[in-house]
Order: sequence, then C-alpha cells, then structure tokens
Amino acid sequence: MKSYRKELWFNTKNRVEFINITPMVEEALRESGVTEGLCLVNAMHITASVFINDDESGLHHDYALWLERLAPHEPVSQYRHNVGEDNADGHMKRQVMGREVVVAITGGKLDFGPWEQIHYGEFDGRRRKRVLIKIIGE
Repeated sequence: MKSYRKELWFNTKNRVEFINITPMVEEALRESGVTEGLCLVNAMHITASVFINDDESGLHHDYALWLERLAPHEPVSQYRHNVGEDNADGHMKRQVMGREVVVAITGGKLDFGPWEQIHYGEFDGRRRKRVLIKIIGE
C-alpha cells in the first residue's frame, strides 16, 4: 500500500472565505500514484473547515449569511472565549461545516457524485493556515 502526504497553505484576504481546492487535491492524487484507495482532506486549524458541496457562488454567499446568523461575529463580547480574542464565532462555524472529508479513489480519480467539489472554508482569516491531504491505497 502507498501513502502520500501533502500540505496546502492559505492566507485569505478576508475573515470569511470559501475556496474550491478540488484541483489542488486532484494534483496531489496524481503525484501520489494511487489509483484505488482513500483521500483524506482536513483543515489543520480550529477556525477553518473542509467540506464537500457544489461550487456555486450563490451557495457560498448563502453559507456565509447562514453561518453569520448561527454564530455572529459581533458583538465579540457575547462569547466567553473572546477574552483577549475575537474568533469564538470562527470555532462555532467550523463545528457546523466540519473538519474533514474522505473521498474514495477509483481508477485514479476522486469518486464524486454530481456537482461535488472539495472546499476550504475560512472563518478567521488573514493569517497563514494549512490543510492536510493524506492519500492511501494501491
């Protein structure tokens, strides 16, 4: 069995952003040489997320609005975690959107359903963060 590891690094301009990372994961898959197996992709920071959904700007806009209603950033004083910080809402948004995804690899390709893409969700941006890609298989 083969094992391959790669890190992606992000430093978003905005506090909240969604980035389609599918092409980067597909590149890592090609580099790995694995044709049958599993691909794990996970955010390595507690205020960021990796999730699978459609790559549609309206949906990403709706996510941002929905998440802000669920866990509003302001006022920062509403959160006990924010003593000396201002990112409690980012932790909560990550909890809703998830830490990682696992995608089957079949015939050397990510085995997606219709419209599925892998996205990085940033909820406390403007600083350097990473995503881990771990691929195992034959």
